[in-house]
Amino acid sequence: MVIVTQKNSDAIKYTLPQILVNNAAGYGDNKIAVREKSYGIWQKYGWSEYLRYVRQTAAGFAALNLQRGENVCLIVENNPEWLFCEIAAQALGATTLNLFTSSIAEELSYSIKRINSPVVVVQDQEQVDKLLEVRDNLPQIKKVVYIDPTGMTSYENDPWLISYARLLETGEKYNLENPGFVDDEITKGRPEDIAVMIQTSGTTGIPKMAMLSHRNLTTMALQWIEATGLKPEENWISMSPPAWIVDQMWGVGVALASAMTMNFPETAETVLEDFRDVGPSIIITSSRFWEDMASRIRVKISDAGWLKKKLFYLAETLGKSVVEKQSRKAAIPLLTNILYKLMPYLVYRPLLDRLGCTKFHSAFTGGHPISPDVILFFRAIGLNLKQCYGLTEAGGIFQIQPDNEVKLETVGKPLHLSEVKIAEDQEVLVRSAANFSGYYNDYQATQDAFENGWLKTGDAGYIDADGHLLIIGRKEDIIRNKSGEAFSPDFIETRLKFSPYIKEAVTFGESRPFITAMINIDLGNVGNWAEDRMIPYTTYMDLAQQPAVEEMILKEVIKVNEQLPEVMKIKRFILLYKLLDADEEELTRTGKVRRRFVYGLYIKIIEAMYRNEKNVQVTGKVRYRDGRVGEIETTVNIINLI
Repeated sequence: MVIVTQKNSDAIKYTLPQILVNNAAGYGDNKIAVREKSYGIWQKYGWSEYLRYVRQTAAGFAALNLQRGENVCLIVENNPEWLFCEIAAQALGATTLNLFTSSIAEELSYSIKRINSPVVVVQDQEQVDKLLEVRDNLPQIKKVVYIDPTGMTSYENDPWLISYARLLETGEKYNLENPGFVDDEITKGRPEDIAVMIQTSGTTGIPKMAMLSHRNLTTMALQWIEATGLKPEENWISMSPPAWIVDQMWGVGVALASAMTMNFPETAETVLEDFRDVGPSIIITSSRFWEDMASRIRVKISDAGWLKKKLFYLAETLGKSVVEKQSRKAAIPLLTNILYKLMPYLVYRPLLDRLGCTKFHSAFTGGHPISPDVILFFRAIGLNLKQCYGLTEAGGIFQIQPDNEVKLETVGKPLHLSEVKIAEDQEVLVRSAANFSGYYNDYQATQDAFENGWLKTGDAGYIDADGHLLIIGRKEDIIRNKSGEAFSPDFIETRLKFSPYIKEAVTFGESRPFITAMINIDLGNVGNWAEDRMIPYTTYMDLAQQPAVEEMILKEVIKVNEQLPEVMKIKRFILLYKLLDADEEELTRTGKVRRRFVYGLYIKIIEAMYRNEKNVQVTGKVRYRDGRVGEIETTVNIINLI
């Protein structure tokens, strides 16, 4: 058996299962590898126990005749079984592909068939039912392994299905009959072997399958360990879907290479409560998480008593002043500095403690552009939130803001094993050993992704005088109006979404005389706002069409317009009668707007905004949770700012 040395820098010489073997040999069960909250109690797994589960799971897969070079699909949530199954498949030389649990049956079927997965691991009855629905289209599946047995009693006699508990029993028996088999398979692994495939977001069409090798993931991990000074048993809480690059980069890469502790919250709804239990020191999650949290805070403050409200706004104003001076490296007046140091005791710490964020030394946001206002808001209240940048094909996030030089509008500087430059057409290029190994079964797309060894990100940007990268937006999304002036839709949309009352926004203006927008209200925050004002409503559509709500959102858009240059100001907008939905292909599974699809779907409304109409009659389709598709007939008002 290969034993990896303790030096983090040696990790790139080994596969992820080999690093797990090393951690188990070095730490045994003296250090916590994985922790999961269940029924209010934290269950702990040491490194030796982690490896024992992986060996048993791998042996169970071997008993199902999983072969080196095959692919395994996982449709699971954030829990230890995800890690056990993923690393176990890799231990046998297989490649794993995680899919979103929110995907509908047809989406799952398409992806599973695409990689010819003989074994699929699913979370629960819901995912089993989806696969049973499309079973006839998946003849290559030998077994479906389900983790949660709740509600599965009536399925027990189906030979197509096997519980994870039964798989472990099968693996234990296989290990007794084939001693040393799994360890031998782990030894055969090579760093250049493909460890995982990750589906790209598919904002412009069919998602591609980006292949990442063990070396790609460990190279990225080493950069983060050096940049953040991670040490064994530091806490990381897993909350992004396993199908997203961030939890692959950290849960499978950084956590193994640094021997940090992976923590799994009890449910998505208890994440903030579980923060307080664990006290994670670092977190990376999507911009939507921080936008939603900022909205919740601002709504709660607006409902607070007069004194608390005044104290918070004073602290926020003071904090913003200090943060902006720090970013410009300007001198901070003595009185301002004294007051700023008092505010954590009066305001910040109690607030951050309620959010479970008091032990963060760093918090990062990535995955989608975020308004600098959100970054400024959190930094003003004492949370070290920083913007970072990366993409699946780059092996994850390769660009972060150093602590001592945070600039609100940038994504910082590259990690030490990554090089970044700007092409002549302003496209951001990156070169690193973490860059992906190619797209699955797509040689041409792989070739097109690189230019002389540099990965083309597809984003436009520039590097400022201090070496910080600024992202303008997706190169293909940069829009020119009728006068030829360029602007980025993301730049406008992220600022709109800083409002606690705006959930999503999509802007238009290509070859048009001005900018228009479609806005989704935030049902929870706007609903509370309406109830406080005794405004009755029944559904999302009903609430979005209330005149008082239209007037309130108009004021929010005016605030944003005041911050924008003339070319980017919104002149007309509508409140959409329904939420944009991934199930209707309007959003990707990671929450990004499929801009071209949305444009075609709502072209009637968009054209009406440019014809100076007061309203437009629409008939739209809506997909209900039970899969039924219904029609909505309504009148959408066009709100004018000209």
